[in-house]
Amino acid sequence: MNAPPSPSASTIYAPPRLAFAESSATSRGRLYPEPESATRNPFARDRDRIIHSTAFRRLKEKTQVFVAHEGDYYRTRLTHSLEVAQIARSIARALGLDDDLAETVALAHDLGHPPFGHAGEDALAACMKDFAGFDHNVQTFRVVTELENRYPSFPGLNLTWETLEGIIKHNGPVRQRLRDPAWAAIAAYDEQQDLRLSTFASAEAQVAALADDIAYNNHDVDDGVQAGVFGIADLAEVPLIGPALRSARADWPGIDDRMLRLEAVRRMIGDMVADVMNETRRRASDMKLSSAEDVRRQTQAVVGFSREMLEDLGQLRAFLYARMYRHYRVNRSRSAAKRKLIELFHLFMTEPDVLPPDWGAPASAADDGARARLVCDYIAGMTDRYVIEEHRRLVHGE
Repeated sequence: MNAPPSPSASTIYAPPRLAFAESSATSRGRLYPEPESATRNPFARDRDRIIHSTAFRRLKEKTQVFVAHEGDYYRTRLTHSLEVAQIARSIARALGLDDDLAETVALAHDLGHPPFGHAGEDALAACMKDFAGFDHNVQTFRVVTELENRYPSFPGLNLTWETLEGIIKHNGPVRQRLRDPAWAAIAAYDEQQDLRLSTFASAEAQVAALADDIAYNNHDVDDGVQAGVFGIADLAEVPLIGPALRSARADWPGIDDRMLRLEAVRRMIGDMVADVMNETRRRASDMKLSSAEDVRRQTQAVVGFSREMLEDLGQLRAFLYARMYRHYRVNRSRSAAKRKLIELFHLFMTEPDVLPPDWGAPASAADDGARARLVCDYIAGMTDRYVIEEHRRLVHGE
């Protein structure tokens, strides 16, 4: 009797499309109608517009945890976004979801982050407290719907409904957030194109959100060891990474510390990806999903980690918070970054004529609220390096 044929690569990596997957063929379209591309489906076209955007290029020198100029081996927002996109595309394809849409949402998810990571967001939120606030998720949405200026026929990138929905709702329904003044731009856009803010987004957008969690937890472990804020020995009893280190050592007894770190992180990524896929299949079966619309009607996300994985992640995050995010070197960097941004904000508010003409002219003619938003947008678009240079030139007169 002949042995059954081995599964082909397409069987392994491209399973049948799930009934609740999104499809670009049935997309709700764009706010401003356009002829379809002859070479790309609508979600792939969205992806390409994001990659070609100015905001995406600037992620190259925006902080993830360590300031971008401190070393070229640390992650930046750009390398993080690429890692998230790779993980999201792999999970989506393996599950039978639309991998173009998952990748597109993943690539876009950090476009609105200001320089210096969460320190920058905290600084701009403080500066904008009396001017409707600042939120990086809203800023991302504004980047792709109005701030990018690349096309003569419309503002922003004119992305598909599904991509926009995924950008603003990848972490779940956001209708309740509209009470926050910082979310006024979302409420205004929703009046033009209903994004169904009370529902979950597509399974593909949910995959992008989980891929973000997988990427940053793993690369923060990697970057933390490289930065010397903790060592491999400190990770031995930490869930997820500890078992990965032990299994790598067991398989490669003579492995050096560098290769051990890389192999353990690789295994931890694999464990987290497998958990997401198993838990998502379990939830989808229990929910009896038969369409993409069924995903939106649920009271919980269809894509998620198992309870056990969430418990382990909680302990890993507690370790990273205590040993890395609040390390004195990181705190010093955050403190200096916030001071620079706040000083630049107040300088531009009182002297808008020092801004480049495209920004300075409208800022000079605006009232305080409109000027604050213009200044905030200008600073949010800066890279870490540009903030440092502008602060040196304008504040210190160097």
